[in-house]
Amino acid sequence: MRDRSQLVLPMELGIKIAENDPVRKLIEICEELDYTELYKRYVRRWRKVSPETLFELVVFGYMQRRFSTRQIEEACRTDIRFMWILQGEPVPDHSTIDRFLDKRLADVIEDLFYQLVERLCVLGEVRFRNMFVDGTKLEAYANRYTFVWKKAVEKNLKKLTAKIEGQLPVIAERYGMVSCVTIEDAYEALYSHAAITGLEFVHGSGKRKTQLQKDIELLGGFLAKKEEYLGHLGKMKHRNSYSKTDTDATFMRMKDDYMRNGQLKPGYNIQIGVESEYIVACGAFSNCTDVQTLIPFLERFHSHTGRRMEQIIADAGYESSENYQYLEEHGQKSFIKPMNYEISKTRAYKADKYSIEHMQYDEESDCFICENGEILRFCREETKITANGYKTCIRIYRNETCAGCPHLGKCHKSKRGFREIKVNQQFLEHRRQSLDNIVSDEGVLLRVNRSIQVEGAFGVLKQDYSFRRFLFRGKRNIEMQFFLLAFAFNIQKLCNRIQNHRVFYDLFPISSAA
Repeated sequence: MRDRSQLVLPMELGIKIAENDPVRKLIEICEELDYTELYKRYVRRWRKVSPETLFELVVFGYMQRRFSTRQIEEACRTDIRFMWILQGEPVPDHSTIDRFLDKRLADVIEDLFYQLVERLCVLGEVRFRNMFVDGTKLEAYANRYTFVWKKAVEKNLKKLTAKIEGQLPVIAERYGMVSCVTIEDAYEALYSHAAITGLEFVHGSGKRKTQLQKDIELLGGFLAKKEEYLGHLGKMKHRNSYSKTDTDATFMRMKDDYMRNGQLKPGYNIQIGVESEYIVACGAFSNCTDVQTLIPFLERFHSHTGRRMEQIIADAGYESSENYQYLEEHGQKSFIKPMNYEISKTRAYKADKYSIEHMQYDEESDCFICENGEILRFCREETKITANGYKTCIRIYRNETCAGCPHLGKCHKSKRGFREIKVNQQFLEHRRQSLDNIVSDEGVLLRVNRSIQVEGAFGVLKQDYSFRRFLFRGKRNIEMQFFLLAFAFNIQKLCNRIQNHRVFYDLFPISSAA
């Protein structure tokens, strides 16, 4: 019988690893990366495991669906491929990996990821031509019951302000504080008065509080509540809610579960850009909707790569006037599906003669003509500045002779008795151009690929990788985790394409996708 008390391994562990194993491609790619920024995070030389090795271990762990640092540590002791990555270096403790992720990798993972994207470009896999954009909501590592809602905070702050405004004049008159106009001034004045008079604060049963102590405690309670409410609003900023466990997480409506229960949970809106089946850009946002994420998402991609995609393909959730303007300014062709694209094909929409789209427009007179032949003339113009600094011009047309019209009630339901329409001519022109783009032969091909590539990437991450919830808290850390996941996804995708002889293919033909 063999002596199993001794572990017998070949002199070279790589002998036992298949030639087409993804770990070989991972090492090949990682050896060509520049780790200068990573080394800058070290004050002195590392003690045991080199930074490159730790990075390779973590990425390969994610490729093997091992997202926990304890699972990676265990794999280093049991999996021969992890041992091969270590190359004789000591097995890192899970706390060592945790510190590496938090203190070293979190600030440089984005740089390493875009180095990988550039490497894929050198290999001919990425061409920086078509970017398929989409987003999904992933649950944060936070308690779903620790929510704070903006409307509730604003309501309570309003009530508190009314109480303060009611009590402050009474207290100021009681102590002759004419100059105290704010609660902060009154609180300081009362404390100073207590110190001068030598007031002894009493607490507990059987103790009678003076009126001065009662007033000081009342104002102190008001101040504490005011600071609490203002703190909540400061953490929320432009959001409508946040979680106390993870203040960067916003409560979002996740997709229905298997019981068809749509639930509000703390989460992040994850945006990715895909080309040739590879994730070439990603980012985490606190916005519940996608429309305001496109510009910062593309700007972030440009700042790291210095490139701009020629064509942007996205669904109707990204349609807005400022997004159209942004793409036009930067020479990027828009393939954004209009919001009314699906409904415009219905019979009810085509039969609706009262919508703005079906009204006749006289360009010379700058007016609209309704179904009854009435003229809606231009009356004023409104200009709005968006959050990203883009100017939108809205022209307002009105007809004040609607009384007695046989179409009254069907055309509009305004209580003012006349119809008023708001038109953004620039937006409508951009929408028409984008519609022409998506119904063209190229547009049909790109739309088919959008549903396959970008939605397929999310499907692989959620279903195959079983990644549906983050393991870290805070936007910085969850972005680090998702960049690691995208890095692992790209390496695995490259290996699969090589094995299936599908390299240098960037689009699926319509025939094969149907």
